[in-house]
Amino acid sequence: MSAVEAKLAELGLTLPEVVPPLAAYQPAVQSGVYVYTAGQLPMVEGKLPVIGKVGAEVTAEEAKDLARVCALNALAAVKSVAGDLDRIARVVKVVGFVASASDFTGQPGVINGASELFAEVLGDKGVHARSAVGVAVLPLDAPVEVEVQVELTGA
Repeated sequence: MSAVEAKLAELGLTLPEVVPPLAAYQPAVQSGVYVYTAGQLPMVEGKLPVIGKVGAEVTAEEAKDLARVCALNALAAVKSVAGDLDRIARVVKVVGFVASASDFTGQPGVINGASELFAEVLGDKGVHARSAVGVAVLPLDAPVEVEVQVELTGA
């Protein structure tokens, strides 16, 4: 077990299986020392636990928890190409999308769920640049989606 996976276990979290692609893309690709994930939905055992717009059918707190799930799914995608999460030198960038009711403006707070998870699990290596964007709708009516760029150490 890697040190990162041991930290996840200490936090009571388990690295999930990689979420299979919903269309014509890969969950993650490596280019040089970087891994880029596809947008990760908050899938749990192949299903979305909640659907709808944040600020309407989904509360901001529920969506923040779902962003944590997205971050766990992103770590699984990174591991699928990096082989070992201990190779993460740092999380470089996180982009979060929040399916938002027209009057919802709390996107940064929602995406904090992902950002806080990376910091809890990776410490200083998990601190990153970020964008949090409100959108009209996401695939499968998911409330949130997160994509990540990670820098790896050498082999």
